[in-house]
Amino acid sequence: MAKQKSKTAKRTRRTYSSEFKREAVQITLDGHSAISVSRNLGIGNPNLIYHWKAELIDESGPVAEALDVEVRQLREELQRTRRERDILKKR
Repeated sequence: MAKQKSKTAKRTRRTYSSEFKREAVQITLDGHSAISVSRNLGIGNPNLIYHWKAELIDESGPVAEALDVEVRQLREELQRTRRERDILKKR
């Protein structure tokens, strides 16, 4: 039979430095998925990276938010263009 964990055992939270958070967010901005970044850096939950990104954007103000929106739009446009290219290649 498997042993049960003691209910009195406390889990400790990992803390990350602000520099570590910035670097993790930067890696995602460079094009890597939050899931792959969290795996590679040993972060338990990929949602932390999204949370850190939102915090950094809030700290940076409206300019960073505008840039984030523009990057998102450009990525969508790039995806559309790639699909169009792939369709034209099949002709």
